[in-house]
Amino acid sequence: MSLVFNLLLGVQILSSLAIISLVLLQQGKGADMGSAFGSGSAGSLFGATGAANFMSRATKWAAVVFFITTMGLAYVANRGNTGQDTGIMQNFTQTAPVAPPAGSAVPGVAPATPTAPAVPSAPLNAVPGIPAAPAVPAVPVKPAN
Repeated sequence: MSLVFNLLLGVQILSSLAIISLVLLQQGKGADMGSAFGSGSAGSLFGATGAANFMSRATKWAAVVFFITTMGLAYVANRGNTGQDTGIMQNFTQTAPVAPPAGSAVPGVAPATPTAPAVPSAPLNAVPGIPAAPAVPAVPVKPAN
């Protein structure tokens, strides 16, 4: 890896840790809602939040540094690889499956011989132990005149 890549990676890790810690240390917007109803200024409930403090400005700049280093890492990692596959499958070559030669037998398996399907002697809907229903005589159809 290059020195620039390692430098950008270090800056990105530091900025991500800064973002995490700054966000966790800040007081949420809803923290003052209880005091807004009981006493104090009720206009601050849904009104302007006031000027940004040091923590919110530091969080903003840490996020800017994080995104800039992310773009820099993407550029450095892919520099000079135009049109080349640099992924995990870069050395994969797909080959067609090879069929076994004709007449070769797999050990322990009998060769398949084509046979006619067996014809059942009983009706398909027959239940063992229950006699079949008698056949219904055909009713002659009278031709229409």
